[in-house]
Amino acid sequence: MSDPAERASDAAPLTFDVSNSTSSPGLADGFLDALDARLAVTDAALDADEAARARLADRDPEPVHVCYLPADQVTATTAADWGDEAAAVLERYAGDPDLPAVLGLTPAELREALPRVARTLTAQPVADLRADLEDGYGHRTDAEEDADADASGRAVAAMLDGPRAPRRAGPRVKSMERATRRRGLRSLARFTDAFLTAGGDPARLRVTLPKISAPEQVASFVEACAALEAHHGIGPLPIELQIETARGAQRVDELVAAAGARAAGLHYGTYDYSAALGIAPDQQRADHPAAEDAKFAMQRAGAAAGVPVCDGSSAILAVGDRDQVFAAWRVQARIVRRALDLGITQGWDMHPAMIPARLAVVIAFHREGLDAVKDRLRAYRAGASGAVLDEPATERALVGFLRRGQACGAIDE
Repeated sequence: MSDPAERASDAAPLTFDVSNSTSSPGLADGFLDALDARLAVTDAALDADEAARARLADRDPEPVHVCYLPADQVTATTAADWGDEAAAVLERYAGDPDLPAVLGLTPAELREALPRVARTLTAQPVADLRADLEDGYGHRTDAEEDADADASGRAVAAMLDGPRAPRRAGPRVKSMERATRRRGLRSLARFTDAFLTAGGDPARLRVTLPKISAPEQVASFVEACAALEAHHGIGPLPIELQIETARGAQRVDELVAAAGARAAGLHYGTYDYSAALGIAPDQQRADHPAAEDAKFAMQRAGAAAGVPVCDGSSAILAVGDRDQVFAAWRVQARIVRRALDLGITQGWDMHPAMIPARLAVVIAFHREGLDAVKDRLRAYRAGASGAVLDEPATERALVGFLRRGQACGAIDE
């Protein structure tokens, strides 16, 4: 399929009519009308892009993380249990003099952030959760996976109705590749049925589809979701597209288009993608140049369609003694801060002890930029000239920063 710009360049050239025009001397109204007609399709596409950006700006900020754990480990109290474990490890090391350096913060920044981290762990330690029926779960017998899909669906429904509940939750199912397609769709159907039968709110359900390589896989998954929705009488299921294959990274915009209005997120799969590119295991990390190249492609496609991007995880878990926990937190803090600098405000957490490091860095990031953002926003809205010449697009970014800071607990209302 040719590029629209190429098709436009192949069109018959317009001729200048130098007859008088009161509004545009030297350019006749007929000539301008022909230009409008030629660019109508492009104008419509740009209008759609602008509408998508507006939707992304207006929607509630994404949760700071998505927590993943194998489906057979999900219970009705998982969110509260993770919060307790995260709070305990934070309390153990909060006063350690080396902690600011571990997290890449100054002592003052950490002192300011810690009470806000503790508050979040008390209120909503797990903002979003996926019951993993894919790589983190592995391959089991059909009977085992059926039972775990059912049980995790019921557990998620109860969790969302319980104390310290996540904002939303759902499954990550196996991919639409030939070897796992039927098993993944079977688990999706069983999880959804169990979730709804247990009284789960379908508006808080979200599904992650991994290892996508082609838009046809996405379109087929959408058809399966539509069949389940019709069966249960519920609205469209939002779908997160996990980009972790080389082909998927090359075709992100097509994948998003295939998901249509269901596309709710683009998630980067750090380790599958790194392995696919032949990157050595000890170099497979979320801030590797190859990872950032893939995420830039995801950001471009996401920005055009109004779909947020989510970073991958660190595989180094904060478990063990002090040195092991600090080593994991050091990596976590580095990749979270790098993602924030790149404009990616959400990532994965695979263990409860990873959450305090993420929250501390995210909160400190927003506290650090707060005064400058407020000053620039006030100056822009007052029409005042200053050292920075901001534009309407930057105003949206400034407002978005404040909204995200408030949502993560860094900024008071």
